[in-house]
Amino acid sequence: MNDVQKNPLASAPIGKLMVKFAVPSIIAMLVGALYNMVDQLFIGHAVGTLGNAATNVSFPFTTACLALALLFGIGGASCFNLNMGRGNRESAPYYVGTAASMLILCGTAITLIALFFAEPLLRLFGSPEEVLPYALPYVRICAIGFPFMLLSSGGGHLIRADGSPKMTMICNITGALINVVLDALFVLVFHWGMAGAALATIIGQIVSGIIVLWYLRRYRTVKLEKTHFIPRFRYIREIGAIGMASFFNQLAMMVTQIVINNLLQYYGALSVYGESIPIACFGIVMKVNQIFFSVVIGIAQGSQPVESYNYGAENYQRVKDAYRVASIAAGSISLLSFILFQTMPRTLLAMFGNGSAEYFEFGVKAFRVTLFFTFLNFIQPLTSTFFTSIGKAAKGVFLSMTRQILFLIPLALILPRFLGIDGVLRAGPIADLMASVTAILMVVAEFRKMNHLAAEKEKKNA
Repeated sequence: MNDVQKNPLASAPIGKLMVKFAVPSIIAMLVGALYNMVDQLFIGHAVGTLGNAATNVSFPFTTACLALALLFGIGGASCFNLNMGRGNRESAPYYVGTAASMLILCGTAITLIALFFAEPLLRLFGSPEEVLPYALPYVRICAIGFPFMLLSSGGGHLIRADGSPKMTMICNITGALINVVLDALFVLVFHWGMAGAALATIIGQIVSGIIVLWYLRRYRTVKLEKTHFIPRFRYIREIGAIGMASFFNQLAMMVTQIVINNLLQYYGALSVYGESIPIACFGIVMKVNQIFFSVVIGIAQGSQPVESYNYGAENYQRVKDAYRVASIAAGSISLLSFILFQTMPRTLLAMFGNGSAEYFEFGVKAFRVTLFFTFLNFIQPLTSTFFTSIGKAAKGVFLSMTRQILFLIPLALILPRFLGIDGVLRAGPIADLMASVTAILMVVAEFRKMNHLAAEKEKKNA
């Protein structure tokens, strides 16, 4: 029996594999989302609306870190699985080692940028003057943890590619629990405000990063040597090509956050809500939506090893089955989230502290309008990850850009000219619908190609 036949990715039931890989991935993604949400929960009650606005205008730094974590994490994991599926055991370790090294180097670079250019960047991100005193200390402390954030977020994918999704879960849960406990201590007991929340965050990230480094020294599938961690252009290029879709998806989110924040500040000033309330409320909506999205992305990432390995081994039916199972699971979660967002927006908003009547009026509207097509929002990220997993990087990159760059930003710039600040909110659901339709058309076409490849393979083996 050859290595492909022995590997459970090639033979175990799809549903069982999805549970094994997706559940830990979902937990890991939820924990990552909770890092920022927990900060905002404590800040909202201890500091108030301006503190909530500060976490929102600071969030593009986190998104930039996550973009690079996915670039090298998913890229390295996919390249590793693809090469293992093809039997290239000698070259496979270089993808893991190179990805880990690049995570640390890129994290260090973002730290330096944030430390030296925090104020002008926060202004660029749409921070009103009254929010800057809260955002600056938060960013400057959080910046110290950026290398560890990248290592823990991206390294989790490398650990999962080694067949240890539970270790990824342990790594993230440990950091999150530390963050929650220290948030309560630093913000509510010591009253350190924004600085306390930031300090709690980086301590949790440092612990998670150390766990990743510990695991990489004990990699199971292959043995990682020092030479594997020396960055080489060949491996960086291949990792980048595969991870580019996820990278662009996060990068597009960052650009969108910046554009939306500036639009909310501008049109908010022209409305009864003012500059800070729309930014604070929209940040809360996005953080809550990120919890839902974390489940969807966790399911997508859980399907990645199954799709990558079987596409490399030319088991096309299993690739399609993995996508279908992931779609059913993600679609169910999306429908439940839609019901929650439409029926309980005020309750969700109140979790992050009290505010004026205008604060709750805008927040409830933001939940119901912006997240109207939540029940379709699983399709685009699931399909983008699917194309990345099978090595179709260009298609994955295109899909990752559809919702944010190609549809949302143009709509957000045009609609407010006619609808005011409501136009900023309505741009989201229209973009969601357009991106979902595009993804459906592309995956149907890809399934037809795989059917053709399977038929050719069957004729060749006959």
